[in-house]
Amino acid sequence: MSNSDSRVAVITGASSGIGAATARALAADGYRVALLARRVDRIKALADELGDGSIAIPADVTDRESMVAAAERVKAELGRVDVLVNNAGVMLLGPFETGQRDDYRAMVEVNLLGSITATEVFLDQLKDGGGDLVNISSVAGRTARAGNAVYAATKWGTNGWSESLRQELLPDVRVTVIEPGVVDTELPQHITHEATREAVQQGYDVATVKPEEVAEIIAFVLARPRHLVINEILLRPATQLG
Repeated sequence: MSNSDSRVAVITGASSGIGAATARALAADGYRVALLARRVDRIKALADELGDGSIAIPADVTDRESMVAAAERVKAELGRVDVLVNNAGVMLLGPFETGQRDDYRAMVEVNLLGSITATEVFLDQLKDGGGDLVNISSVAGRTARAGNAVYAATKWGTNGWSESLRQELLPDVRVTVIEPGVVDTELPQHITHEATREAVQQGYDVATVKPEEVAEIIAFVLARPRHLVINEILLRPATQLG
């Protein structure tokens, strides 16, 4: 499939983890890929790695103006968007009473409102040619635990919002929610509550799913014929019980 004939995918949070792995998987499948993230050096390096048909766009999902500018640039340089992968997210866990107000707000603004903003901005393009919306949620969108209250709230919110969109947007846009368990990413490193960070990292050291394995699932979902919609996928390492 030539670049001129291939579909266009936008991936938020493309600078690392699931986002970067998904960009590689979709580029390998012939997609033209727009890499959106705040860490410009990383997405530029990834775009160079992927070659022609891939562009790096500095963007912040919490800033609607930057997302509008990104959407305009994608359409101008790659063409109409066919796929949006809402992957940008933060996991700033900790006991609720620790007063992590900035962390709470960041999770809501990035994980939930960021996905909503990105989708709103790109929706007309997705609807124009029969598109796909893939929202990266979490097992925390099904199972709340002590210490992940606000994070779980953002992921439960993502699941509910996605289900409503699924019903509203079909048949123009297919909506899929991916709910990974523990994935080998840098998310634990960003936790500001020290005891929680150490505990979470211990769990990550025991068992994780590779980002590339999640990316393979996303690529599989997108490759299904248009009459088939895979609405929701929950995945965990085999040793993760909850």
